[in-house]
Amino acid sequence: MKLKVVATGSKGNCYLLQGEKETLMIECGVNIREIKKALHFDFSKLSAVLVTHEHKDHAECIEDLTRLGVNVYATAGTFGSFKSNRAKEVVAHNTFFVGGFKIMAFDVKHDAKDPVGYLIQHPECGKVLFLTDTFYCPYTFRNLNNILIETNFSKAIIKEKLSEMEFLKNRIYQSHMSLETAVEMLQANDLSKVNNIVLIHLSDSNSDERIFKETVHRATGKNVSVANNGMELEFNKTPF
Repeated sequence: MKLKVVATGSKGNCYLLQGEKETLMIECGVNIREIKKALHFDFSKLSAVLVTHEHKDHAECIEDLTRLGVNVYATAGTFGSFKSNRAKEVVAHNTFFVGGFKIMAFDVKHDAKDPVGYLIQHPECGKVLFLTDTFYCPYTFRNLNNILIETNFSKAIIKEKLSEMEFLKNRIYQSHMSLETAVEMLQANDLSKVNNIVLIHLSDSNSDERIFKETVHRATGKNVSVANNGMELEFNKTPF
């Protein structure tokens, strides 16, 4: 399986898990034209879309995709008043299946109505943790093979740049995951079977790709990548 990053960051988020026979999209926070281009205008292998919360940079294309006949999975809070027979409500900690994907949503801590992260399992990529837009995660996860985790900002950078902007600083602290918290989260989990750790949703102004990658690699000893738009990565259950 391959991970394809269509977009990542505060301007939009969209990730594809592309297998031999099927594709799962996670987030649709970009213009529908970008999604069509990423799929080479072929939706035949797209099994479904998972959305974590209602903010535009994660959910912009929900209506477009349902009109195209694609099933979109999100919580009732994320859908809000939107109704469609393609809008599939998920409940935290309930497991559901989409094609060959086994999926469980879990609650996260963000300034949205009912935000979730996802634990995704597939024979090709193994067990994948998708964790973004949360300042903290109270859960640990067993037998992970691949991880996508938000590292939005560094506390040291925030302290230097936003020392006199208390409201903005506190809003970031209470909605997004810092590099420091991500490292603690990773170290709390058994990473013995993990092939890839991909850092996502980095802030344009409050992060440093090189330092973030080195810090997480040093803390975990794992292969670490920083997501960038257009990046493709082998994303399999085993390294070979």
